[in-house]
Amino acid sequence: MEALLIALADPVRRRLVSLLAERPRSVGVLAELAGARQPQTTKHLQTLERADVVVSHRTGQRRIYALRPGALRDLAAELVRLADTAERSGGPGETHERYGRGLHAERLAAEDPGWADGRSFTFVRSPAGEPERVWRHLTETPLLARWWTPDDLRVSELVFEARPGGRIVQEYRDAEDTDGSEPVAGRAEGTVDDVRPGERLAYRLSPLLPDGSPAFTAHVDFGLRPAGTGSGTDLEVRYRITDSTVDSADFVAGVEIGFGQSLDKLTAVIAAEAHDAHDAHDDSPVDTHNNSDSDTRSTP
Repeated sequence: MEALLIALADPVRRRLVSLLAERPRSVGVLAELAGARQPQTTKHLQTLERADVVVSHRTGQRRIYALRPGALRDLAAELVRLADTAERSGGPGETHERYGRGLHAERLAAEDPGWADGRSFTFVRSPAGEPERVWRHLTETPLLARWWTPDDLRVSELVFEARPGGRIVQEYRDAEDTDGSEPVAGRAEGTVDDVRPGERLAYRLSPLLPDGSPAFTAHVDFGLRPAGTGSGTDLEVRYRITDSTVDSADFVAGVEIGFGQSLDKLTAVIAAEAHDAHDAHDDSPVDTHNNSDSDTRSTP
């Protein structure tokens, strides 16, 4: 497949393929129709033959080339597969397109400082764990690091002091940047405002612009309560923006998508833990020995 792509990258070779799609032709005729010299045409045809896209045979004094459609069909199928993967519903490509549309709108709106102040978002999720378990994932840094970034990113530095006035530092990188060679994808700093274990967590967090200044202040308020069904947790998150700068449009455009993805990851992490705990319980050994029925008497 790679050899075929390289072969078709040249415009003269693509022209030769187009001519051969019409009918088999000799080297001389192909050179004339392509407007190229015959030695160059021969070299191009040899490249196409090595890529298995054409086949040749000699007839008298002439060498005739013909197209092999199978190679092109295989390439077309692979390209369609790649396009379908990129366009799959709910996939990263669709998310990126949504972000692009929102980014354009936010940049148009960001004319003066404070342009996004008062903008608010509400997120509702229903993690499978009880409020105490969800609370741990909101406040304990090893657990926070498992979900507190949008898709395709990873936490590279995290400080979360779960007490009023506690410090917050969140830095993240591309998930595939495992050696830290790429620039930091983002950094935010903030302060914890309210801590009511298992019930409410509130904090302020400011994404930082490249020069280190705050883009805006996010006031984030998590409310937890036992689910009405008797299992799990009803989690409601209110996210409000203040102190927005003109340069914060890129960040504001990503709030709904990015923070929503983070909460989806939180839900998935807790669900996986519950599943693993259930499997461990099912796989635990069962004591089938019943002392009340056992006969410990010896027989002479």
